[in-house]
Amino acid sequence: MAHSIVHVEIPAANQQAAGDFYTKLFGWNVQHVPEMNYSMFQAEGGPGGGFPQVGDMVKPGDVLVYVGTDDIEASLAQVEALGGKTLVPRTEIGEEFGSFAVFEDPTGNR
Repeated sequence: MAHSIVHVEIPAANQQAAGDFYTKLFGWNVQHVPEMNYSMFQAEGGPGGGFPQVGDMVKPGDVLVYVGTDDIEASLAQVEALGGKTLVPRTEIGEEFGSFAVFEDPTGNR
């Protein structure tokens, strides 16, 4: 089973400024999704991601890397068996995006 990186989140207090910075620096294509208060980016040749709004749950520097899996429940069970913990259980995002979960490894990384 491949577990490639599929999405990266870089928290931003100002999503427009973050998008402008990365567009100018790397040429990323950035689009704001107002109904989600979320800006998404696509990096040529790599995974895309987004700029979640900094707030109570998301702090600057809390970059979050999403890894693909064919069986999210089995992957979360393995996280627990290896000493990690599930922070956000499987959560549906919608038909277009599927689902996600967030875990913490034994060293405290999300």
